[in-house]
Amino acid sequence: MFEMELPVVDVGQVSLGELLSRVAQGTYAELVELAETLPNMSDAARKRTLADWVVKTKKQVVKLYAVMKWARDADTVQTCMNITGFLMNQNQQFLDVIGRLTYAKERLDPARVRNHDLLTSLDVLTSGTYQRLPSVIKKSFIPDRPLTDTEVIKTLNAIEDTIRYRLRMTEIIPVEMSQHRIGTVVVLLVYEGESILNFRLADGRVHFNVPKLFETSLCLRGGEKDDEWFFVSVKFLFKVGGDATGNRELPQEPTGLLKRHIVNEANARMAYYLPFPETTDVPSNIEKPERPKLPEGTIDAPLVRLYNFLQMMSLSYQLEILWYQAQRMRSLGWADYLKVEMLNNRKTLFVSYWLRPAPQNAPGWSQVRSRMGLPPHGGTLTISIAESRATQQAGGGPARSPVARMLADLQQRAKSGEARPSDEVEGLMFDVRWEPMKGTLGVIVNQEEAMATVGRLEVDSENLDFEGMLVRVIHAHTRSILLSFQSQLQNGPARNVFSPEGKVTLDSRGDYHQLRVHLCADEVAVISIDTRTGRMNLRDTGDLAAAGRWPRFATITDGLNETPSKLLDTLSRLRLLTITDSVEQKAKYLGFQVFRHRNFSTEELHKLGPSARGTIYIQLARFPNHYLVLVITEEDFRYALISVKVLTDSMFANMIMEDIGWLDVRRIREDRDVGTPGEVVIGPLNSQVSQQRKHHVDALARSVLREDSFKLDTQTLRELYAYCCARVAYTRVELQLKRRGIPYTHVNPASSLPPSELSHIQSSLARSVPALCVQSSDILSGAPAAEAAMPNIRVIPLNWWSDKKAQVVTCVKLKYVQQPVGKRAAARATNNIIRPSKRIVYDATEAVVSFLSENVDACVDEFLEEWARVSKMVVIAREVARMGKERKWQDVRLLSFDLQTVEFAYAADYAVSISCTDQLSPTGGSFELRFSRSAPTFRPTQPASLAPPPLPVSLRPPRTNPHEEAEPYLRQILRHGPLATSLYRLVGLLRDTLPVVVELDHMITRAREQAGWSRSNAISKSSADEPWFDTFVKGLGWWRVLYGDLRHALDLRLMTDKHIVILDASRPLFQRSPGPQTEGVMESLAFQPIPDFRDLITEAVRVARPPGTANKERVAVIDIGVVCEGESVGPVLRALHERVLKKLKEPAIR
Repeated sequence: MFEMELPVVDVGQVSLGELLSRVAQGTYAELVELAETLPNMSDAARKRTLADWVVKTKKQVVKLYAVMKWARDADTVQTCMNITGFLMNQNQQFLDVIGRLTYAKERLDPARVRNHDLLTSLDVLTSGTYQRLPSVIKKSFIPDRPLTDTEVIKTLNAIEDTIRYRLRMTEIIPVEMSQHRIGTVVVLLVYEGESILNFRLADGRVHFNVPKLFETSLCLRGGEKDDEWFFVSVKFLFKVGGDATGNRELPQEPTGLLKRHIVNEANARMAYYLPFPETTDVPSNIEKPERPKLPEGTIDAPLVRLYNFLQMMSLSYQLEILWYQAQRMRSLGWADYLKVEMLNNRKTLFVSYWLRPAPQNAPGWSQVRSRMGLPPHGGTLTISIAESRATQQAGGGPARSPVARMLADLQQRAKSGEARPSDEVEGLMFDVRWEPMKGTLGVIVNQEEAMATVGRLEVDSENLDFEGMLVRVIHAHTRSILLSFQSQLQNGPARNVFSPEGKVTLDSRGDYHQLRVHLCADEVAVISIDTRTGRMNLRDTGDLAAAGRWPRFATITDGLNETPSKLLDTLSRLRLLTITDSVEQKAKYLGFQVFRHRNFSTEELHKLGPSARGTIYIQLARFPNHYLVLVITEEDFRYALISVKVLTDSMFANMIMEDIGWLDVRRIREDRDVGTPGEVVIGPLNSQVSQQRKHHVDALARSVLREDSFKLDTQTLRELYAYCCARVAYTRVELQLKRRGIPYTHVNPASSLPPSELSHIQSSLARSVPALCVQSSDILSGAPAAEAAMPNIRVIPLNWWSDKKAQVVTCVKLKYVQQPVGKRAAARATNNIIRPSKRIVYDATEAVVSFLSENVDACVDEFLEEWARVSKMVVIAREVARMGKERKWQDVRLLSFDLQTVEFAYAADYAVSISCTDQLSPTGGSFELRFSRSAPTFRPTQPASLAPPPLPVSLRPPRTNPHEEAEPYLRQILRHGPLATSLYRLVGLLRDTLPVVVELDHMITRAREQAGWSRSNAISKSSADEPWFDTFVKGLGWWRVLYGDLRHALDLRLMTDKHIVILDASRPLFQRSPGPQTEGVMESLAFQPIPDFRDLITEAVRVARPPGTANKERVAVIDIGVVCEGESVGPVLRALHERVLKKLKEPAIR
């Protein structure tokens, strides 16, 4: 209760909701302005402006956030301010009292005391009060006795009875204001479901309710018949819709000065015919004005005058609200495109939308605009307060329903008889009219159809929303304009382009309308009209809709808004540009070199036909003088392959078209619905054939639907480009064959396709590119192993259609099938097809080898090189497979073969792999040999095997092939003589020398084991623990055992008939002259003879020779050493080595 009695102090206070609304509206307005201005700025200016706006807005939001934090204590702060205001008022009262007392003191001091009033003194003494004091003084100082509650209720009941009586008997109540209430009595008269009379009396007043207009309360000044009505309150019945910002500025119940004016005006109107009250305050020299007098035969109708006044006030108030909303729209970005005026004494709201502001510094713009037939604005919306009158047949007066008119007549006859009311009800209402201007955006709108679209326009007091009404009108205007555009496109000069179904459609989603114009393929141009500015906006929705295209559409949009009549020409040009951009983008995406124009004269361009509207030139990357030309017509593409020539003697390097060949896309892509592809002729282009093909292509083009005619996908463009490359570029292969004098023929590629391993490089155009066939005797003349190939060798071009490097595959069928074996071949094999290298594919089932060349200009050389390598491997694999039968070498077997490498075992588990490189080099190429050991076997050694008997598992050396050290000498064997003969020599040499290298390897291994040395811990041992001798290869079939003093050595050399001689290295096997060296130098460089070497040989042979006479022939002692057969060299060498090593160590021990 205490807080309710405090005064409300709102000085310096601002509503948080209004603050939030203003910040949001300000931010929105700035964003709208940025959206309009940023597209015209440069990229740097756009970024700088956007950054500045973000920083400024962020500061505002931070401030607003702080204010919202402070607003949590708003109620407490308000209470404190109210208390402060109360205390300040109380303090002011104290100050006023002090001031009054001071004034009284100062004024009473000089006052004179009047004479004694004896009569008044006697009255006071005798009666105790004043008898002769004027009553006015008593009333000023003695307050009247307040009325009790019972007296108040009685008085109110009495005044309510009087009001009720006057309303029922004498007062003319407008039918529109018949709904009223007095006190707790509610009177309701319903006729046919319509409430006609409804009133209630309360608190000594009568409350009238007029739906959608106002609710007011009146009271009488007394109970007399002529006592006037006085105005108490009013409430206007409306609701503000749309943006709720600023609703507190539009209250339904007037207060303050506005209410005072309304009260004074209402009271003056109700007392218009009543005389002024008698007062004595008027000076005598001033004549009182006279009230108007009622004419004869009329009765006063104050309630009618009150209704007319409040009705006008309510409608004017609503009209002012609509004007306020319109002005608010102008402040939010509509100022340049919306004109708001109040006419006819502020009874008419006149709004013009879609204003066309004149450009700056353009004095003659109005004449130019009038010449183009463009109105200054798009349309007008007029809202006025008009009087609605009934027809003379209905009796005149305000427009009412028949029931209301009958009730008004009954009321008038019952209350006034023959007299008529002094005032008549004014039937006011809102009149809303919309008028679209003729020529807006170059279109004359059918107003009847537009009004049918927008429906009935009226002001709804329950939702006063001017923006919604204006936007509704603008949307209807927009739809009518777009429908007119659609009719122009479908029925105008370009109807053959835009008339098909689905080309031009009106998309209406709710209140949003846009015209969608299908340009080509997936490209759609969208025409819309900005609701605020009335300007046409043109944008695209296809794959090319990107930020980089907005300058073009901005320029086109500006031109359309200046001259809307050029819409058809603009869309036709835009369609051509869009088609060109689409093809250009796809071509650039594929990496092609694209030109929109080439330096051709007009006469040269006429060669492309009269229907050409545009051209796109795609230069063949490998053939700069050839172009794939896409000719754009009104209905679809036409394709041509041209060859050009630059006129070097011309000033601007003009070009001429030497040849033109028209391409049939459906035939190239094997479109079976159109026709079956015939024979494809590849060669120089012929103009006569091209003209025939042109007419054929034109005939086929008519059967294609227009909406799909410009839908060119990248795959089709790639195939077209590839086909052109194939028609021009495959001749490079023929040139190579011609330079070598190799004849060739064209064959059907269907029967010459490479194996399925190359299916990833196949294309649908593979059947359109012919293959070349050459004879093996021609192309392989002089090449190694030419006899291994079948007569026909096919050369097939590949990858003309892809963005990869062009390739050529050469297919050779072998005369015999050699199945690849081994782990490597199995790992690379798929369905008996292996790919040993990137450029070779082998079909083992058909015995076809395919050689893939990635350099078209050198494909023949690369094929010959690969053939030399593969053919040698095939020969080696074949000969290895025959060795077991022809030479009865049972342990020679093929381990692995994959066209690049042949690996085979030449004895037991001792294997060698052979590969070759640089076959076309002047030196004849080279071979690489890699020695290894195959997986161990535990079966007993065959009697024919040359390998030594297997050792126990604990004594087996590491699995290495001791022939590996002799590889530099062994590989030279394959380079001399026929390959098959050289291979036999190599295998025989390996088998003959195997006992020697195995025994030497065992000698090193045993010596290291005795010294405690192994390969795994070789680093941790000192040099003193290493063997006292070493072995190495001296030459082909020549090994040497070098002892620790470096002055003694044993030589082991392979002789004819598989004999191996062991001799002292100081004794030469063949006699030779010493040369120019001196004897001292030769003695210092030569080896010294091994002491007692002959005795050591005799003893070693005796120990190593097996008993029996059959074995005596395997070892023969000679003057300089001993000769052994392959099987007995191991024991003899082992025994001799032990004795020589012991003999040489004796001096060192001593």
